[in-house]
Amino acid sequence: MTFRSKTAWFFGWAWLVFVAVNTVDLVVQGTLPSALVVGAVLGFVTWMTYLLALRPATITEQGGVRVRNPFRTAYLPWSAVDDVTVTSAITITGGGLTVRCWTPMPTARERAKSLRQQNRQVRRGRYPTTEPTLSKGEQAAREAMAGRVHADWVADEIKELATARKGQSTGEPTVTWAIDSLAATAAFLVLVVAAVLVV
Repeated sequence: MTFRSKTAWFFGWAWLVFVAVNTVDLVVQGTLPSALVVGAVLGFVTWMTYLLALRPATITEQGGVRVRNPFRTAYLPWSAVDDVTVTSAITITGGGLTVRCWTPMPTARERAKSLRQQNRQVRRGRYPTTEPTLSKGEQAAREAMAGRVHADWVADEIKELATARKGQSTGEPTVTWAIDSLAATAAFLVLVVAAVLVV
């Protein structure tokens, strides 16, 4: 299963459509050197969009968890996962590695919104009414859920999978450079150099 920011994913693809339309326009109607300068600006924003919105993902697989960050990809087999915590990001530790996941990322605003939703009054009709009296178990469950965000659920899912599949996977954790990110960076730099030389 792939976990990522759906908002970033949506806006990332919307930006790519915008760039495709503008690139066609630049090729058909653009004139040098202004078209190349505009192309370099579009290239820069597209490069950043790919690195920060489209590439990052946390992927649970049969044998382990794969974390795609902007320039690196880390893979930890389930047998190597020791702990999963959530602070300003999901952090997975194991096999001598500490991997911070770029997505999904918890925010203070998201936590505050979750707390407000847990604590708001139930409204029926025109007049607010107080919530019905909860049992001790229901109250404990409500308190445990208060303030939880998407990143917390993803961290719990990773912990559960690591526990359930601990003996089913073997291997060492790996961290590799992301070839696609390096290629995108090289393409962007070529575009910038071309724009500078023409101007």
